[in-house]
Amino acid sequence: MKRRRPNPRLAKIHRIYSVEAAASMYGVHRNTVRAWIKGGLPKIDKRRPILIRGRDLVAFLQARRAKGKRPCQPGEIYCVRCRAPKVPGGGMVECESLTETVGNLIGICPDCHSIINRRVSLAKLPQILGQMAVTTPQAQSHISESPNPSVNSDLR
Repeated sequence: MKRRRPNPRLAKIHRIYSVEAAASMYGVHRNTVRAWIKGGLPKIDKRRPILIRGRDLVAFLQARRAKGKRPCQPGEIYCVRCRAPKVPGGGMVECESLTETVGNLIGICPDCHSIINRRVSLAKLPQILGQMAVTTPQAQSHISESPNPSVNSDLR
């Protein structure tokens, strides 16, 4: 089974792995593990078979995963299409409550004009917003609460 991002926790830190063992553990090809070695994964010595400490393997994969993280600052929402944190277009977002404690910030990316979302805790909302202007959608009233009759009627 191939994994898109190898889980560093699969390796045991007190074991020593060969290239083949590491490749089968993570479901990748042997050449992928060899590319990791060329990319900075330390090996035990220069002899064959190539052996890798579990502790080094875990640290290498965690560093690779951390390098790809892009944390959002206050006032930013991550755009999946642009692959970068962005300030929403016009500095405006809509806050949609999902539960009593959690909500979604919805905005528009200023570069690619796609919808960008950020899940937030409503208690931490003032810290996350930064300079963004927030609107909250109002629930539509029920038709029976409306003073105007429905126009979708066959009655005269």
